[in-house]
Amino acid sequence: MIKQVKVLFLALLVSVLCVPIVCRAEEGSPISPVYGSNIKDGSYEVEMTSSSSMFRIVKAELQVNDGNMTAVLTLSGTGYLKLFMGTGEEALKSPEESFIPYVEDAEGAYTYTIPIISLNREFDCAAYSKKKEQWYDRKLSVLSSSLPEDAFLLDDGEYTMDIALDGGSGRATVASPAAITVSQGAITASVVWSSPDYDYMVVDGVKYLPVNTEGNSVFEIPISALDKEIDVAADTVAMSKPHEIAYILTFHSDTLAKKSGTGIHIAIITAFCVAAVFVVIIFAAVRKQKKRAQND
Repeated sequence: MIKQVKVLFLALLVSVLCVPIVCRAEEGSPISPVYGSNIKDGSYEVEMTSSSSMFRIVKAELQVNDGNMTAVLTLSGTGYLKLFMGTGEEALKSPEESFIPYVEDAEGAYTYTIPIISLNREFDCAAYSKKKEQWYDRKLSVLSSSLPEDAFLLDDGEYTMDIALDGGSGRATVASPAAITVSQGAITASVVWSSPDYDYMVVDGVKYLPVNTEGNSVFEIPISALDKEIDVAADTVAMSKPHEIAYILTFHSDTLAKKSGTGIHIAIITAFCVAAVFVVIIFAAVRKQKKRAQND
């Protein structure tokens, strides 16, 4: 019996100690796009992905200036004369001034300076082959995880912030303040509408579905800028047929407030309470067994 008690006690102790680890693991949600307005001005060496091994990026430097981002790419070879921000089909219909020519660096490698709208999101980039004399479609992305932690304007965590809504008929509202989550520079807002009839939102050309199935419609959307008007659309099914309505959201940074880590604290306290109850029950059982043995 004593051996069983020790094993059970150790198991409970391990489960209690693991609670904070589990809570942190649950925070690893998919990374949202990161915009230049969320990054401090400066130059950063970053990791970029390419959809083609024939377009291998050996070095990428992200440059941020007043919310605008560009990246200087250095390729492994010298086979591409120019780039176009879009597809090869679109490049064929575009004027020469829209193309990005290569610039040789000190070592003779080909470099290209391209605009970056956001990190963590794939974008089209067509490359013109010197040898084949044709455009090839590539998809590229810049990973925010490759930036140093001190590059971001906000620390990772949970916040609240006042949100203003304009547009539409004026009858719809959103809850304010809104819950804000920051992860590796990505700022995500939980937008709670005053109606359950919104079935999707469109932000920066991307469609977002509700994160709830009951009550008023709730969406988790990325924030591209603070203190600036953000154009969004929301589709309502309250009318005779679905209707997409244009709105403007503004997030006010002067109202930003950090949430306390009550969720983790409550989980830890709960685990300790459960463990304490089990310990009391176990020792009561041991004491009862000892008394029974003495009586025998």
